[in-house]
Amino acid sequence: MAADTGTSTRRRVKLYMLNENRTWDDRGTGHVSYAYVERLKGMSLLVLSETDGSLLLESKILPDTAYQKQQETLIVWSEGENYDLALSFQEKAGCDEIWEKICQVQGKDPSVDITQDIVEGESEEEHFDEIPDAAPPIELPPCVISTLEEISELFTSVLPSPIRREKLAVAIENENYIKKLIDLFHMCEDLENLEGLHHLYDIFKSIFLLNKNALFEIMFNDDVIMDIVGVLEYDPALPQPAKHREYLSKTAKFKEVIPITSQELLQKIHQTYKVQYIQDVILPTPSVFEENMLSTLGSFIFFNKVEIVGMIQNDERFLETLFKQLRDEETDDEKRGDLVLFLKEFCTFSQTLQQQNRDSFFKALSNLGILSALEVILGLEDPVMKSAAIDIFSFIVEYSPSMVREFILHEGRIQDDDDLLINLVIEQMVSDPDPELGGAVQLIGIIRLLIDPENMLATANKTEKTEFLSFFYKHCMHVMTAPLFANTVGDKPNRDDYRTAQLLGLTLELLAFCVEHHTYHIKNYIINKDLLRRVLVLMNSKHAFLALCALRFMRRVLSLKDEFYNRYIIKGCLFQPVVDAFKANGDRYNLLNSAIIEMFEFIRVEDVKSVCSHIVEVHYKAFEHVDYVQTFRALKLRYDQQQERLKDKTASLENTPTILRNNRYRRDARTLEEDEEMWFDQDDDFEDGDTMKPVSEMLSKKLESDFDQINKYLESRRVMGVSKENEFRDSPPRMNNRTSPININLKTSPSNSPVHSPLTSPVGSPASPNGTPTPPKEEVKPNNVVTNKPLVGLVDYPDEDSDEEEEEADQSSMPAAKRPRLAS
Repeated sequence: MAADTGTSTRRRVKLYMLNENRTWDDRGTGHVSYAYVERLKGMSLLVLSETDGSLLLESKILPDTAYQKQQETLIVWSEGENYDLALSFQEKAGCDEIWEKICQVQGKDPSVDITQDIVEGESEEEHFDEIPDAAPPIELPPCVISTLEEISELFTSVLPSPIRREKLAVAIENENYIKKLIDLFHMCEDLENLEGLHHLYDIFKSIFLLNKNALFEIMFNDDVIMDIVGVLEYDPALPQPAKHREYLSKTAKFKEVIPITSQELLQKIHQTYKVQYIQDVILPTPSVFEENMLSTLGSFIFFNKVEIVGMIQNDERFLETLFKQLRDEETDDEKRGDLVLFLKEFCTFSQTLQQQNRDSFFKALSNLGILSALEVILGLEDPVMKSAAIDIFSFIVEYSPSMVREFILHEGRIQDDDDLLINLVIEQMVSDPDPELGGAVQLIGIIRLLIDPENMLATANKTEKTEFLSFFYKHCMHVMTAPLFANTVGDKPNRDDYRTAQLLGLTLELLAFCVEHHTYHIKNYIINKDLLRRVLVLMNSKHAFLALCALRFMRRVLSLKDEFYNRYIIKGCLFQPVVDAFKANGDRYNLLNSAIIEMFEFIRVEDVKSVCSHIVEVHYKAFEHVDYVQTFRALKLRYDQQQERLKDKTASLENTPTILRNNRYRRDARTLEEDEEMWFDQDDDFEDGDTMKPVSEMLSKKLESDFDQINKYLESRRVMGVSKENEFRDSPPRMNNRTSPININLKTSPSNSPVHSPLTSPVGSPASPNGTPTPPKEEVKPNNVVTNKPLVGLVDYPDEDSDEEEEEADQSSMPAAKRPRLAS
């Protein structure tokens, strides 16, 4: 190592990389050094992370790489194509030291701001061979009014060549040419020499296109920048000179809402505002060929904003005073408005930070109480402050939604629903004063981010999704759906103006998002509030887009193919509003007609049997005349086929012997449907705070009861089997005729006639060794069998297993063509 890389702030740097969007990504903070790297065979720049000591950068100093020094604390260079790097030093001394080492390796004078000429394209490489490094510098004409046209032509002519641009920039800086041009500007303006002022405009526009940071440092000095703005007022393309200086000095006034003690911070804020104004307002939009020729100007503004945010964030007293005054009830509205606008600007500047630094930035603001301050602002009636607060809130939610959810859950334990931050945001969405609801659209996006399960965290101790969604549906959903329920009391919307229709359309869009992502919570809410019925009232709106929104919501529900939803729709006959809208639309071929047909086509293609049967049985008459599509006839055909299959299955079951239907322990599947039917038939009204039990819970309880019954039966069967085995141990095995009724007869018979007992059959009874049927014993009657009654239900015989084995053996000995085929 050639230098120490310890904790010295002199070598402390931030490493940046230019991304595809032409913005700088922060790759980390560390300490830079230079050393000979054996693997790279040369002197290299090394940056080690200050957090874990990992290697952030290892870059060999190549002799032909163009290094550029900017703003006294920046070194920028390119490695390969589209791979730009930058080191931002904390101290100027550290930057100078590394710069001298780079120049030493490349054999350059450390006084230059760029070590190599930037070559673009093959033609420039050939041109570079023709012009050696020792080429004479560009000679600038004398800086007088009479040579302004010559100067303008010279500056314009060098722009296509990177080498000549570099030579011109060096000449301008060495001869203090900008100061001389500013003096000429004052002379021309005093003399009202409009032609000279137009030439000066072209000259300074060319200086901007040189894209040199050293020249920007000169032009953006406090004592020069307003003169630069004055020069740029005299655009030859304008009929009259602009009045940018008047706007910056009189109209745009800087308000110091909190006293700033740092003069460096004040100077940086003023400079950044004026440079941003020059870039956004004064300079013309660059052409395709000039787009990259102002990249250094963008970098200048970017690093200025990073410095401003860092200075303010490090001033804890400043930020504490800011938030204290924001939350103070005695702060007057004008003062509070200035504080909110400053905070909004501060958060806007924070967008220049990278993700890691941005997260820590908003975490610091959260610790200072930014969310509680926003809660106070949203409770006011000032639309300007509310709008600024929403912008700040959107920044916070976008970069850290979990932090906002944690705050909402915390305040939900100590505050009423009306005072919750998220409910204030929803109310702001509902009461958006913008006729086009621009603010409501922004807030819908914010709420969607907050309730999106995809960005919710799950840890070993808690699940953010479960906790927050339960809170949202209990405390916030009624606020969001209040306009919908208030406007759908009757058969038609109570208010059907354009603004209300737009608001309801946005609400339905958010509810559709909930249907897709919140399966359990939204399902209970829809059934409990009969939400879909209210939504379908909007099918009668005079605004076609709102009717389509309602239809789209129902289509989203059907797309889940959830039988819970399907039975809810069938029970409530909720296809009727859709059918009515289809009939009212008539033969018009429009979007509503196509959307309704598409929904029925989906039901047919996906073969949603319960819905298909309901449509054909209840609503087919409304569609039987529709012949321009085959959807409804195909639905009817599918329904008929389904009924035929059902009839065939029923007939097959009726023709099958009862004992062969394999339903000894199987519960009829239709009992589940009957349980659901009973649940749907309930008319209990649920209060807002009640939790509705899903059907699955009821059915699970019934199944548990059934399993208990089966277990009891199996236990009694086991005990009965043991007792019977003891009783009939001396009895030879006998076979039942399972197709004949079984009766118990304990009467005695003559010795020469067969005896019908519970364990014998007149057909196929096994004979005793002497060839005669074995008579029963009088004590064969089990204790739990009632005499002189036919057996009901399931009866277990001790020799049943052996009988079944004999039957299987008999069947296996039969020819394949004669084996009986039992219905399942």
